[in-house]
Amino acid sequence: MGVELKNLEMIKSEFIGENEEILVVTFNRPQAMNAMNTQLIKETLELFREQAYNTNLRCVVLTGAGEKAFSAGGDLKERNGMSDEDWKKQHHLIEDKALAIKDFPVPVIAAVEGFAIGGGCEVALMADFIIASETAKFGLAEITRGILPGAGGLQNLSRAVGVRKAKELIYTGRLFDANLAFEWGMVNEVVPKGEALQRAIEIAKEITNSAPIPVRLAKTCVSRGAEVDFHTAYTLDLAAYNVTVPTEDRLEGVAAFNEKRKPQWKNR
Repeated sequence: MGVELKNLEMIKSEFIGENEEILVVTFNRPQAMNAMNTQLIKETLELFREQAYNTNLRCVVLTGAGEKAFSAGGDLKERNGMSDEDWKKQHHLIEDKALAIKDFPVPVIAAVEGFAIGGGCEVALMADFIIASETAKFGLAEITRGILPGAGGLQNLSRAVGVRKAKELIYTGRLFDANLAFEWGMVNEVVPKGEALQRAIEIAKEITNSAPIPVRLAKTCVSRGAEVDFHTAYTLDLAAYNVTVPTEDRLEGVAAFNEKRKPQWKNR
């Protein structure tokens, strides 16, 4: 049974599991296809910053309310007529929110139903990986509105599908479906309509069975290692590996294997 956090206006959040180890975060503007206005951006940033210090947390699942959209991106109705100065101020919040998700200390899974367009697609790409419903539609359409993707989409999409495929999708602003996203390596799994959140939670529960310290370290090593040369990345791997050697959980993992039982992690 979920335990709700404090009520926010534009997002919902609740803990899942006996030990409240999984946090489900929901963009909650279904009447606007979960478009991200300034308030939603602020609330998302506040939540991720706050929960980054929750040492009991093991995984976050990020989704959108309703079946129509994960998020249709930036709220263009709010932005209509916005001054350049106000636009820049809002975008500073967007940049901070994007990095708060990407650099979050535990895995973040995006569960996508329906449209994930523009900033919505960029948020999904900031997650560690994506579980998509067969109804999912992705796209970075900013270029068709006279601007560029500005929340990491240019870099994340090219890293997910390859530079040449990304260029085609970005230059055209074309929408593409879940099957193509899976074929090109952007999406980890495609599930039937209405089942993306359920499947993401199932995977999150699998993650909670793993030792918490190595999971956090593995996220750092894989994320940062993908951005540098092999030998630099391997040095990071070894530094992280050596952090795990003296932990109680390493001793517990070996003992549990030999005693043929489930390990009881202490996160230390």
